[in-house]
Amino acid sequence: MSETKVDDMLVEMIEPKIKEIEQRFSDGKGLTQDDINTLLLKSQYNHINHLDDKLNEVTASVIGLEGKFNILEGRFDILEGKFELLKTDLEGKFELLKTDLESKFELLKTDIEVTIQKALNKNMLVLVAAMGFFLTLSKLIDKL
Repeated sequence: MSETKVDDMLVEMIEPKIKEIEQRFSDGKGLTQDDINTLLLKSQYNHINHLDDKLNEVTASVIGLEGKFNILEGRFDILEGKFELLKTDLEGKFELLKTDLESKFELLKTDIEVTIQKALNKNMLVLVAAMGFFLTLSKLIDKL
């Protein structure tokens, strides 16, 4: 604890009186009300000094906690930034996947359409050939 000039002056003012009281008490003499008040003042001053020391400890602890919370807040900010990067990266990958699936679906759709068109063309060809065959057959039968 750093003492102020007032603290030093108070100690200096009552210290000689305290020594005098202690000497009288050691000699077995009784204490006056002023002696008791001076001892109480010294006791209270010691108590205040002790409380000041504890307050300084608590203040230092709070300052340390503030520093730790600031570090923790910084770490959360970094983590938030990493999550934002991850989110952006995933959104981009999902968009690429969506585009890829759409293009593959279009290719598949086109392949199915081509296959259906080929089957229709083949069926039409077979139908026209069969009709031609029956028409030719019916003409041959008419001539016979």
